[in-house]
Amino acid sequence: MSLLIPLYVHPAEEPGAWHRLITAAARTYAVVLNPASGPGTGPDPAFRAAARALRAAGARLLGYADTDYGVRDRAEIAEDMRRHQAWYGVDGCFLDRVTADPAGLPACRRLVRELRRLGAATVVLNPGVHPAPGYARLADLTVTFEGHWTTYVSAFARPAWTARHPAGRFCHLVYGVPEALVPLAVRTAHERGAAVCGPVTGEPPNPWATLSPALNGGEGVEG
Repeated sequence: MSLLIPLYVHPAEEPGAWHRLITAAARTYAVVLNPASGPGTGPDPAFRAAARALRAAGARLLGYADTDYGVRDRAEIAEDMRRHQAWYGVDGCFLDRVTADPAGLPACRRLVRELRRLGAATVVLNPGVHPAPGYARLADLTVTFEGHWTTYVSAFARPAWTARHPAGRFCHLVYGVPEALVPLAVRTAHERGAAVCGPVTGEPPNPWATLSPALNGGEGVEG
């Protein structure tokens, strides 16, 4: 099992969740740090402490950056990366709201190249759907589903081109999963060609304020 963990809640508000995440760091693919819909305007002491503890526990850290579906200026995203590196020592970046259509591919390629030059060892793209095939070649990991459990179980189609890539290059982020069905969500992701997943029980507006029960051990949840 390999889990991508976007925990979008302040460590001072949910210290128990962050402590559990730190102790389970070995079970994660990466942890997304998102202090203020990005790095914010200055370093946050609580996030810096959490980042230090996660690094010491062996976690890979990704700094959150919103691309606004290609609208946001590339220089602003690069600055987000620099701040994440300087303040939280991240290993790479989690690019949210990435374009999925072929027309946006050249700009996304230029962005990823710039972030690599800045030292992003790991780049995760999150279009939240299956993008045009070229996107998967740019990233270390592509999130090809982000949505509610009810949608995940009822409406999912895997394009043929995904079979040309190893399952470790794909991730499904599913929220609103009933706790008892979290192991099923993990198995379903694997069956659908995604070796990385992130099932959570949380609901909108911020489902990622809760920690995945899958971290409690194996594929299951605490009983």
